[in-house]
Amino acid sequence: MWVQIQVRILMPERPAWEIKRTIYTRAEEDADIKYGLPPEQRNLQQHIKRGLIVIDKVPGPTSHEVAAWVKKLMDIDHVGHGGTLDPNVTGVLPVCLEDSTKIVQALLDSGKEYVTIMRTHEDVSETKLLEILNMFVGEIYQRPPLRSAVSRRLRTRMIYGIEYLEGSGRNWLFKVSCQSGTYIRKLCADVGELLGCGAHMHELRRVRSGPFVEAQAVTLYDLADAMDLLKEGNEKPLFKAVHSIEEALSLLPHIWVRDSAVEAICTGAQLAIPGILRLESGIKPKELVAVMTQRNEAIALMRSEILGEEMIDLEHGIAATSERVIMQRGTYPKKW
Repeated sequence: MWVQIQVRILMPERPAWEIKRTIYTRAEEDADIKYGLPPEQRNLQQHIKRGLIVIDKVPGPTSHEVAAWVKKLMDIDHVGHGGTLDPNVTGVLPVCLEDSTKIVQALLDSGKEYVTIMRTHEDVSETKLLEILNMFVGEIYQRPPLRSAVSRRLRTRMIYGIEYLEGSGRNWLFKVSCQSGTYIRKLCADVGELLGCGAHMHELRRVRSGPFVEAQAVTLYDLADAMDLLKEGNEKPLFKAVHSIEEALSLLPHIWVRDSAVEAICTGAQLAIPGILRLESGIKPKELVAVMTQRNEAIALMRSEILGEEMIDLEHGIAATSERVIMQRGTYPKKW
């Protein structure tokens, strides 16, 4: 059995949370405060409707079961989780509530970080292990394991970095920053193949999913306590546990548009260049972008059609096409 690692030698890309973006202003316009509501001014009901909870998943239940328990605890109609964790895997599991289920795909596609214990089948030296781990940083070929939710076709995935933490003999602890869809179980097996003795993933914990880290996660017990306190009139614990949809989209490049363009985008219209006021640097064609109001409300997820630099310089044309509308129609007035 053989393992093919890299298709070419390259420097690994940076994960989205390490990218620093600059905001460029294309035009100026005053926002009409009669319409919309900034995320920080929403009441609890509005906050839940456009929010999500980061659950610290325990070993045992499936991700779908955890999402179903959140739905039952909060007595809401719609939930969706942002990235499946195997039953025995623990850690960060974003659960989208109500309207925020519209951005589940954006969370599924966001980068992840894991801490894993790999167990080798023979004693190996730390020096040899570090040498092999470094070979897996960058773009790798990977075929999903037999127990996976996707087809087992060969594909490439980006490993942004592997941070060795500690270990000796047969037990090794390290952190992996990677592209969504990377299987750490398969990574451990491939490392074992190159070590020559075999290895397997012994334990796994997800410590980051996109913009959310484990310090922001709450347990199901915390959520149950917050719901009990809500019945007593204390909204603060639940309000703190829920994160806004805008926070969930914080790693995507942003485009801010005129108030007059908002309702058109809510109906599925393309974003024309004259409707853009500001945008963040680094936008590439066909990349997913978050389109925002001047009051920092998420309107829609769109696919950019051109480079961000062209959006700044051009006077006419289509900048992005609709992927998923988030904001409800009628929030802003119709201007056409």
